[in-house]
Amino acid sequence: MPAKFPRDPGEGRMTAATDTRTPKNGFDRFFEISARGSTLGREVRGGLATFFTMAYIVVLNPLILGNGVDGDGAQLAITALAAGTALVAGLMTILMGVVARFPLALAAGLGVNALVAYEIAPEMTWADAMGLVVIEGVLIAILVLTGLRTMVFRAVPTQLKTAIGVGIGLFLMIIGLVDAGFVRRIPDASGTTVPLELGVGGKLSTWPTVVFVVGLLFTLVLFVRKVRGAILIGILGSTVLAIIVEAIAHPKGWSLNTPKLPEKIVSSPDLSLLGHFNVLDSWSRAGWLVVVMFIFTLLITDFFDTMGTMVAVGQEGELLDSEGMPPRTKEILLVDSVAAAAGGAASVSSNTSYIESAAGVGEGARTGAANLVTGVLFLLAMFLAPLVSVVPFEAASTALVVVGFLMMTAVKQIDWADYTIAVPAFLAITLMPFTYSISNGIGAGIITYVLLKAVTGRAREVHPILYGVAALFVLYFLRGPLETWIL
Repeated sequence: MPAKFPRDPGEGRMTAATDTRTPKNGFDRFFEISARGSTLGREVRGGLATFFTMAYIVVLNPLILGNGVDGDGAQLAITALAAGTALVAGLMTILMGVVARFPLALAAGLGVNALVAYEIAPEMTWADAMGLVVIEGVLIAILVLTGLRTMVFRAVPTQLKTAIGVGIGLFLMIIGLVDAGFVRRIPDASGTTVPLELGVGGKLSTWPTVVFVVGLLFTLVLFVRKVRGAILIGILGSTVLAIIVEAIAHPKGWSLNTPKLPEKIVSSPDLSLLGHFNVLDSWSRAGWLVVVMFIFTLLITDFFDTMGTMVAVGQEGELLDSEGMPPRTKEILLVDSVAAAAGGAASVSSNTSYIESAAGVGEGARTGAANLVTGVLFLLAMFLAPLVSVVPFEAASTALVVVGFLMMTAVKQIDWADYTIAVPAFLAITLMPFTYSISNGIGAGIITYVLLKAVTGRAREVHPILYGVAALFVLYFLRGPLETWIL
């Protein structure tokens, strides 16, 4: 396969004549920095960009889990959740960098944490709920070690993998727009059939949203002019603007973090929740059918979210081979499964690969060296939580929109004349942002791909494993009616 050379907004596309691939030292050789056409400076910038784009999870995950109540009426301490979230994210991100050497950061999974907090925990204790997360992580690890997870990944056709990456790009964009308040949900009581609107009442009426717009335009100008570190500079510049606006106008409406300088920078981490999980009691308390359905839902979500995420990140960094496979696929999937179990063991919910890693790749990261930067910053966040909370969504979201555009450019690789791949690709691309779920998009794409190939007499083009995967996704989409019928 011909060598691919990574994009860098500050340096343009490299050529074979300018590429230097001789390792400079042992560190370079281990992480293959030069071999992938990168530099240590790019890796550092990429690691910083990834951290600032996903640092919100240190604040958001405790809010989601902390608001949940288990079957005994107990709640988890916010401070302990924040420390545990940062600790596991830091360790697992570093592990991914060292073992898989791939620029993919990990942290507590959004969606999964809400499932744990509001559906699983109320049926049992917090320790039982986190025990199910540990079980799910172990099961995924077994699937990786037996080669089944990698086989499923290889069975998905390359063009559908491309569509998954494009869909995730649109998903990133809508996440950025919603988190920044540029796009808002219209309350059901408004009487309109339109689900979303621009700002509030169709206009940008808050200073936080203006900060996002100015920050986004600033980032786009830097990016188009090929300024090195455009995305990272955009995040930091938007944060500075937000701090100034907050100091002068004291506006309301910041999405999560209020951008003002904290009274103190360092705080002691509370790690009291580590190890508080139980893998046995949930079976007797909630019943085996309920437990099996919960584990199945967790398994499907983690299994395919990671597949889509690593394809999208690899696609953005031009790190995929001719079959759409990233380097060291097995190692990536294994670390991801370990992270799922580690999140349960630390009582912070399943940890998974983050699509926000694409922000770091957009900034130039191509290797696991970037993970060392991101991981260390997460570990420091245990002690520097007040400082991390300065960066608001409105500043970090600028990166998601820019990276979403970059990932969208791969759509030209799909054969839109072949409806048996074009329709599944279309559904995968659109349902991810419209349902706010990577797994939903992948599931719809795989089901329709198998169906359309079968009804057009091209069933032999479908890998046998995909028939089983499609059947599992049918169960996944029907799990609501099935739970009602069985339970």
